[in-house]
Amino acid sequence: MRPTPKPTTIHTEADYQDLSIPDSVLYDKVLGSLVGSAIGDAMGAPTEMWNQWAISEEYGHVKDLDVVLREPSPEGPWDFNLPPGAGTDDTRWKALTTEFLIQEHLLRGSKPLDLKADRFATFVNQAYERSVNELRETKGLEPEPLEDGMRRVTWLQEWAKVSRAYVSGDIDAYRNATTKFYGGEMACAGMLYAPTIGAAFPGRPEAAYRAAYDLGIFDLGYARDITGLTAALTAAAFSDGLSLDTVRNVARDVDPEGFFRSRLLGRVSYQQYRSARGIVRQASRITREEAAAMKMTFPDDYPYDSLTYARTLKAYELLRQASQDAPFHAGEIHLINLTALLISDLDFSKAMEFVTNYGRDNDTVAAVTGAILGALHGYNALPPEQRERVVKINRDVLDIDLETLAWEMTQAIISRRPEVFK
Repeated sequence: MRPTPKPTTIHTEADYQDLSIPDSVLYDKVLGSLVGSAIGDAMGAPTEMWNQWAISEEYGHVKDLDVVLREPSPEGPWDFNLPPGAGTDDTRWKALTTEFLIQEHLLRGSKPLDLKADRFATFVNQAYERSVNELRETKGLEPEPLEDGMRRVTWLQEWAKVSRAYVSGDIDAYRNATTKFYGGEMACAGMLYAPTIGAAFPGRPEAAYRAAYDLGIFDLGYARDITGLTAALTAAAFSDGLSLDTVRNVARDVDPEGFFRSRLLGRVSYQQYRSARGIVRQASRITREEAAAMKMTFPDDYPYDSLTYARTLKAYELLRQASQDAPFHAGEIHLINLTALLISDLDFSKAMEFVTNYGRDNDTVAAVTGAILGALHGYNALPPEQRERVVKINRDVLDIDLETLAWEMTQAIISRRPEVFK
């Protein structure tokens, strides 16, 4: 007797995006996510990897954009002393991934959007090859053009070791490449591009999770779960009514890969949500009387009251206790991001200030948090001076046109909708 075949699940476009989002709102949110992320990157870029004390001593309380006064590097800024609004690889990765997503929409034809890891790896390989070819074509022996070309090659060099091995189909080569990726640390690789994937599935966090998880080929361990959750939080931010309860529900309920079933540790990423919630609760219990009794030195230009600062310092203290060896550890980035979302009550500027002034890998965290809250509030609700400067500097100085990328991405998402919704 033949076994009864399992029924085929038929998905419609409504499973991949919230069709009720108006076109203009969708564009505002896609652009808001890209620009919100770029604002966070730019706010953290001048003090990336600093500690909270050093930031306070040099800059006071950071609440706006500033000159990126640092040497260029492959993962950092690509030129000396870039103007306020410039960022790092966090913005470059979101731009690169948006280009990939736009291309995938063009190739899908009439089929649903089905992102494949091998095509993503090939796309990364092609970007790396272009940078190598551009370096080869550099004329003369002047150091500056060669240094600039080398930075562009080195940016993707570590990633290309993994993506080239993945495309080759050699499982041992891929295993070895991922094990040595950035020293074998559980890096936040997928988190750099996960918010962009989330934007491709507006209002559908589980679909966003699945897509980002599949494309998380650079991640080790539960970092891949965090990549999926980062995309899911971004996707959830496109729907009306995102709240702190939504953040909890995504962290708890969106688990298509079954991480909660893992033996011994269970789902580590959810434990980090609980830790973030605990940090915020402990900080919020500090009373005005207790704050008045504390010895605190306020940073220059601090705009809030002593109770807010006391609670912020308590949150920072608890985050430091939970810090990892490497600031770019996916678990640490995730914990700080969740803490920022909760302690700010989803307020964009307050979250950016909390993350930036804490330090560590602050530009990466702020880029993730900014992408989520930028999608929630939309471009038009972001701080006007910051949003306009970031768009201008990325376009005119860094050759990243965030508005064009957002427009093409929005049109690509709309193209998937049935005719009745267009």
